[in-house]
Amino acid sequence: MEVSKQLIVPIKDSDDKLPGSSEEERQKIKIMRASVEKEDPSSKDVDDMTIRRFLRARNHDIQKASTMFLNYLSWKRTFIPRDGFSPSQIPNQLAMKKMFMQGHDKQGRPIIVGLGARAKPVKGNESIDEFKRFIVYCMEKVSSRIPKGEDKFVLIADMDGWGYSNLDMKAHHAVAPIMEAYYPERMGKVFVTHPPYIFMLAWKLLQPLIDENTKKKVCLETTVIFFSFCRKLSQPLAIC
Repeated sequence: MEVSKQLIVPIKDSDDKLPGSSEEERQKIKIMRASVEKEDPSSKDVDDMTIRRFLRARNHDIQKASTMFLNYLSWKRTFIPRDGFSPSQIPNQLAMKKMFMQGHDKQGRPIIVGLGARAKPVKGNESIDEFKRFIVYCMEKVSSRIPKGEDKFVLIADMDGWGYSNLDMKAHHAVAPIMEAYYPERMGKVFVTHPPYIFMLAWKLLQPLIDENTKKKVCLETTVIFFSFCRKLSQPLAIC
């Protein structure tokens, strides 16, 4: 697929609905939209905020971002059911009660709270597939709660009680490509609370699987004030 970098598309007033975008970025969004809509007409149903996320994920390279976006549309049609995954398709993951939704932060970004100590390693290909469905289930659910004008969410990972028995490199290897290829620029910030020493060692092992932009969004919190904040978040929680 070739994208004409010389294509000039008039910028309409509706582009003002893209907060944080420069005129140059808005122009590239329009060029990319014109290109992907030719390749896949269903692109017309996707808003400019989504187009922008893929564009930013590829450092505003229209060609690469367009390819990434079209791959995402193809994957979504084949992997995610029309009505999304149902709880009956991820019973074992939901039974762990390890991921919860909890309101929004001051910027309006929805918050997910993850309890690391409740995570159990998956076993076998069938369990890996369920874990993938669970992650997509959570991502689709939190994405649906992102308000207009915002495109990110916040994750609070409470690692209190987490140990080696909770570490699952195989599962993380399986879902890392999904997060990076199909949900780019969704993560606004990750706060890791109560990080034990063994988690810091595991973090060193996981870092090669995480892109640089995502690493910059991870904050290892050790302040008493933040711990208190997280404790307040724990009541009540809506399970993903």
